Amino acid sequence: MRQPASSAGAVSSLAGVILVAAGAMLFAMKGVVTKLIYAHGVDYESLVVLRSMLAVPLFWAWALSHGAASAILRASWRAVATAAFGGALCYSLGSLLDFYALTLIDASLERALLFTYPAMVVIASSIIRRRMPTTQLTGAIALTWLGVALAVGAFDHGVLAANSTGAICVLLCAATFATYFLLSERYTRQVGALPFTVFAMTGAALALIAWYLPRHQAWPIVPGTDAWLLVALLVVFSTVAPVLMLAEGVRRIGAERGAIVSTVGPPFTIVVAWLALDERLTMPQLAGTVLIIAGILMVEIARRRQAAT
Repeated sequence: MRQPASSAGAVSSLAGVILVAAGAMLFAMKGVVTKLIYAHGVDYESLVVLRSMLAVPLFWAWALSHGAASAILRASWRAVATAAFGGALCYSLGSLLDFYALTLIDASLERALLFTYPAMVVIASSIIRRRMPTTQLTGAIALTWLGVALAVGAFDHGVLAANSTGAICVLLCAATFATYFLLSERYTRQVGALPFTVFAMTGAALALIAWYLPRHQAWPIVPGTDAWLLVALLVVFSTVAPVLMLAEGVRRIGAERGAIVSTVGPPFTIVVAWLALDERLTMPQLAGTVLIIAGILMVEIARRRQAAT
């Protein structure tokens, strides 16, 4: 017996929400797992390169096994070049900045700061289109950056001094994410999200290898079985799986709802980092994290209303 269209739509929507929430939580585990890997003596440069090298074959295998081969072959050279450039910028430079920051600041703070990229997208889009954002969007952006100020300890000199370098690195990483989003917006409609992601990840891996080998004259090494298991966990469950889950979830429920659901990430990181790493944010940092999440929710709601008018 076939389900009514409305019932099938509700099931698909619920599945989309679950996929986005689960993907966001798996992504949120990245900082915690990374810190556990660092405790085994793995440096951040080696980890970034290994993560990218191991993730690329998995993305290709998934794409080819799910009917993306024809779209990959039909992709224009411009789309391939744009994706490779976006991957080299975001998933290589951005990841290096982000993983270096995790040697300096708490995983929970890193996740909160990384969530500023939607506000950066709005600012960049306004500049590109030479159009001022609405009053509601401006207020949401201001709320987000007030949250950043509280989270990094702008009003406490000691906390600010301890977090400033790591926070700047994460914010620069968020800027690369925003750039990737703007680059992908056009070409994902042409070639599809999965082929674009495959090209981007491949470009990132090649860029990282070309950067790493001349510096170290050797391939990255991970000492011990326990560290390798954590690296595998990072690659499969905090890189490949969440990317695919978020892509499918957003396809079902839309980018706006997906962005709102994905705000479960920072609170989840705070809880897991507290349990696994004994991290504890100060009250101003917790308040800043709440403001960042509230600001991003307002950004997405305001963008949705603006698009509807």
